[in-house]
Amino acid sequence: MGLIILSPVIFVIFILHKIRMPRGRFVYKQVRVGKNAKLFKIYKIRTMADDSEADCTVTTADDSRITRFGHWLRETKVDTFLELINILIGDMSFVGPRPDVPGYADNLEGDDRVILKMRPGLTGPASIKYRHEDKILAQQNDPKRYNDEVIWPDKVKINKGYYENWSIWRDITILWKTVWGR
Repeated sequence: MGLIILSPVIFVIFILHKIRMPRGRFVYKQVRVGKNAKLFKIYKIRTMADDSEADCTVTTADDSRITRFGHWLRETKVDTFLELINILIGDMSFVGPRPDVPGYADNLEGDDRVILKMRPGLTGPASIKYRHEDKILAQQNDPKRYNDEVIWPDKVKINKGYYENWSIWRDITILWKTVWGR
């Protein structure tokens, strides 16, 4: 239903994308880790110049690879609209932990691995807390290290708490906060 409702918006974004970023593809695909550690391809709207997103795992707000139009797509979260395809085919749900790239999910140990029992989500409690993660990382001297030592462990803790305290009402609250802010 979301794809049908958003299809006119996605079409307009496609046209603007082709005008503002004429080289390269509209759809960006990246391998992510899903439920039960199954790998899948996530679909997003490309925000970086010339497919330079291929190997990035940590991106800051001032990353030179992001185009001006790409900054707007990221800031408004419009770049995630195509993830509705992942929801439609069953790789993702609306709410859950954001799917990690291989390498991060592989580092989950012990009972933190319960996170992998859930279908990853378009949004989740960690997504809300780190809504402006790229700006936080841009303020760090070593963004990847800060992500690995501070943000990622906190996200694991938040996502584990989400798993342990899941309820439909909590999901509705998370969706509300995602769309309308705090």
